[in-house]
Amino acid sequence: MRLVTVRTDAGPRPGVVGEVDGVLRVGFPEAAASVVDILTGEAARAAADAVTVSAADSALDDLDLDAPVRPGKLLCLGYNYRGHVPDGVDPTADDPDSPDVFVKTPNTIGGPHDPVVIPAAASDVDYEGELAVVIGRRAHAVPIDRALEHVAGYTILNDVSDRAWQRRQSQWALGKCSDGFAPLGPWIVTADEAPDPQDVLVEVVRDGVVTASQSTATTIFPVAFVIHHLSQVMTLEPGDIVSTGTPQKLPAAQESHRPLAPGDAVTVRISGIGELTTTFTAPDPTEPSA
Repeated sequence: MRLVTVRTDAGPRPGVVGEVDGVLRVGFPEAAASVVDILTGEAARAAADAVTVSAADSALDDLDLDAPVRPGKLLCLGYNYRGHVPDGVDPTADDPDSPDVFVKTPNTIGGPHDPVVIPAAASDVDYEGELAVVIGRRAHAVPIDRALEHVAGYTILNDVSDRAWQRRQSQWALGKCSDGFAPLGPWIVTADEAPDPQDVLVEVVRDGVVTASQSTATTIFPVAFVIHHLSQVMTLEPGDIVSTGTPQKLPAAQESHRPLAPGDAVTVRISGIGELTTTFTAPDPTEPSA
């Protein structure tokens, strides 16, 4: 099942995506107030399963999509693909013993079609395409062999970052947490219909050119280990997001890389999950500062 959250005049509504005559359409289950309700409630899940998407339902392209969930916690991994290492580190060096985990704050979350505003104070904005894991069951101190039972599904995250702010301090928060720096979506593919999370291709396309392409088979820490590891320290709740890191840019893309600028577009595509395209804009000069 593919689940979306739609912005409406009455507030956000959960929807189920189906296909009618080649057109993606959205049906709205009556028994669920949110996507998290569907992911966690047997009755709501059954109601969503029973939704018949027909030509009378809304076409996906006509709807204003929000992020499919608004997580209480958004946890991200740094350098989780082999070959993707910090500046100055030998990419052939031994794997680390534990994941490099950081947090993105709630103000970063954006819908799948929301443009990302490049802050006036940012000088080196970059993109990172990632497979994101959506928690569906409360996870506390879970063993590795039970960890995937706590996963509700998968979506796509663009972990937008300002490298200049990121390099200014040992903690990455100011480089990772500008408003809108975590576009998410377009939907959640539920775990029962999603491909093996350790066998999908993550690709990033910038202005029509593939700049990253690597399988999740090359990640250092698989999803099951990451859920197990995080749950030893904190309780993961339904709707929380764990993003699994980004592949290293391809050599040609590294050589020609320039910071993102207004008018640029980045698409993250993950096999079996979908595509997330983000456009980048300048700040509105008429918007007053508070």
